[in-house]
Amino acid sequence: MDISEILELNELAKQEAKQFPRTRYLFSEIRSELGKHFIGIVGPRGVGKTVMLKQFALSQPGSFYLSADTLEELNLSQIARVLSEQYKITTLLIDEIHFCKTYAKDLKKIYDFFDIRIVFTSSVSLALFDSAYDLSRRILLRFLYPFSFREHLFFVRDIRISKLTINDIIDGQWTADHMRFDHLFDDYLQGRLFPFSLEEPDYMPILQNICQKVIHRDIPMVSNLRFDDIEKIEKTLQFIGRSEVDGINFSSISKNLGITKYKAELFVKLLAQAFILNPVYPRGTNVLKEPKVLMFLPFRLLYRDWSQCIGAIREDFFAEMLTMKGYRFHYLKTKRGAKTPDFLVEYGNERVVIEIGGKGKGRTQFKGIKVENKLILSHAPEVGINKKPLSLLGYIV
Repeated sequence: MDISEILELNELAKQEAKQFPRTRYLFSEIRSELGKHFIGIVGPRGVGKTVMLKQFALSQPGSFYLSADTLEELNLSQIARVLSEQYKITTLLIDEIHFCKTYAKDLKKIYDFFDIRIVFTSSVSLALFDSAYDLSRRILLRFLYPFSFREHLFFVRDIRISKLTINDIIDGQWTADHMRFDHLFDDYLQGRLFPFSLEEPDYMPILQNICQKVIHRDIPMVSNLRFDDIEKIEKTLQFIGRSEVDGINFSSISKNLGITKYKAELFVKLLAQAFILNPVYPRGTNVLKEPKVLMFLPFRLLYRDWSQCIGAIREDFFAEMLTMKGYRFHYLKTKRGAKTPDFLVEYGNERVVIEIGGKGKGRTQFKGIKVENKLILSHAPEVGINKKPLSLLGYIV
């Protein structure tokens, strides 16, 4: 281990952090957390995890930045011991920890024997708690997603708009500020929810590159797939991206790609762990427990034009916003496949059925639905008894 190289990279990271004075909302939340537990910041590539760690290194005395994917041979426990004992480092910031194959064993050893705290990132949702090592009481996972519409406006316009609850939306309790920037909503849906899009006018090639790194680099690091499975994962993603939303599930993927249903389920799971796919499971009676496979924004636009998939993009946005905030929600499906509202959301002791649609969406979908709260989220600034603007979901807490 060349400690001088590691020390130099840490200083470079702190210098780079000075270029980013504005921080993600999650930054202050993590800074204020106390306790001995380690923190794992998990989220897709390109959302600012690396920048956040470098900002921590710059702002927190006793912090040290280390990138796991830049070192060929890495013994995390040895590095932690040296930094703690010889350099009095109190917090070790490890970027892309999944590139260290022994991370679980190393984290347990560091937690149990060394007086140093760990904050790490990963662009793959690691199965930490399924490990042979008991990490559940040692690590708190925090998810960093792309910008909500609210955070997007903070970074683009430097304005802070208040949060909304789902009940605020149902009851019409929002302000003129929440609608003042609705003209920017379509631009946001088409890719402006990643930090790199703030400086890159042509950001879709970057998104394509992220996809390739996930499939050919990240997923192989955390799974035991055969070489030909990687190509099948790529074809799975292409099939989902080019298809209509309705009917995309494990069975249809298996049938159309000529793979087993087990493989279809595995591939969807891995792409979901990498924050590209967003499977939503059904709620209803006598239905197969297969998910409706949605995508995180704006990956669908790598495979179809905006005008061809705007309906699917609306559903992707809905599911992503609720996933970001940890809501329980399901897609609705009857026994015979009759048309129902799109989703059921459960929060606290309340439930709301939601239909996602464009301008002119009506109330016929709610016939026979026995839930008190019914909501149409329209991709237009329309307001009615049950109809509210879809963009308001970008402010939910």
